[in-house]
Amino acid sequence: MNYPVRMTSAALRDLEEICLWIAEHDSPEKAGYVLDRLEEAAARIALMPRRGAHLDELPRGMEAEFRQVFFKPYRVIYEVQPREAVIHVIADGRRNLQSLLLRRLLEGR
Repeated sequence: MNYPVRMTSAALRDLEEICLWIAEHDSPEKAGYVLDRLEEAAARIALMPRRGAHLDELPRGMEAEFRQVFFKPYRVIYEVQPREAVIHVIADGRRNLQSLLLRRLLEGR
């Protein structure tokens, strides 16, 4: 049984920006490949939402609700809610994500 997964509009923008950047700086084929792998990562969330890794960047107390799955170097960051998993951020994991994470995750509450 799949757990419903929803992407916020901000996460959809993240995905679009990543793919556009790759298509422009590498190739449209590579962008399509990355899109497919990130969609597979989201599908893994639907199968086992609590299996994702915890985030080190979050303050104590918040870390239990939020998880992440990877398609390196990208991180798909989501929240496990009672009836669905919500993807909040898709970002290059080489970035310092702490301020982006806190802003995105707290504004959604």
